[in-house]
Amino acid sequence: MSASVEVRRLTTPQDLFQAAAEEVIRVATAAVAERGRFTIALSGGSTPRNLYTLIAANASTGLPWAQIFFFWGDERHVPPTDPESNYRMAQETLLSKVPVPPANIFRIPGENPDASAAAEAYEQTLRKFFVPAPGEFPRFDLILLGMGPDGHTASLFPETEALQEKSRLVVANWVEKLNTSRISLTVPVLNAARQVAFLVGGADKAAVLHEVLEGDAPGEKYPSKLVRPSEGKLIWFIDRAAASELSPAV
Repeated sequence: MSASVEVRRLTTPQDLFQAAAEEVIRVATAAVAERGRFTIALSGGSTPRNLYTLIAANASTGLPWAQIFFFWGDERHVPPTDPESNYRMAQETLLSKVPVPPANIFRIPGENPDASAAAEAYEQTLRKFFVPAPGEFPRFDLILLGMGPDGHTASLFPETEALQEKSRLVVANWVEKLNTSRISLTVPVLNAARQVAFLVGGADKAAVLHEVLEGDAPGEKYPSKLVRPSEGKLIWFIDRAAASELSPAV
């Protein structure tokens, strides 16, 4: 079990973005004050897009951008210019609008035609930056995650091989239903973070959110259940629509 799990129920999607933006800014400020830098892994998807836009608008002058280092939790197997690219989305909504040094941005090389080679290259990037001890995993200050209607998170899809990975930091995960590889951080890396924040909005997520937070199905079926930071904090930011099938106590 993780050290701390918190479910924050917000009313509207806009409330969710606002609460998540405030949390990112709070954690970033605290991390820089305590350790001199803030490391964050970004997520793709529509909810983070709105979050990034809000941060760019509200915090572009107030954050210590030179001490903030950006990574990604997962990436599509596409070049950085592709409309599907998680990097491109973050670049357009946030990174191009704030004074973050280009050297602080570490994208996944999704343009490499060999997805496994792209994953290995990103693993080496993480090892060089974080310098984890043998058998240890990088400790991100914050990892942002979304959840798909099937319960997947990052690019850890139900019943896929990557869910069993215990030692690698980054893997190329073949997703049969999408007929493509996705490059993703592994479960041990997610669970080594100081803090993980899920952003989940919309009625299409309600049934699976109930399964993840209250059901007893195994994590292989709903990979978001596997995210339980061992010595960190887990926060679920959910709007009213996504929370509609949860019991009142959660």
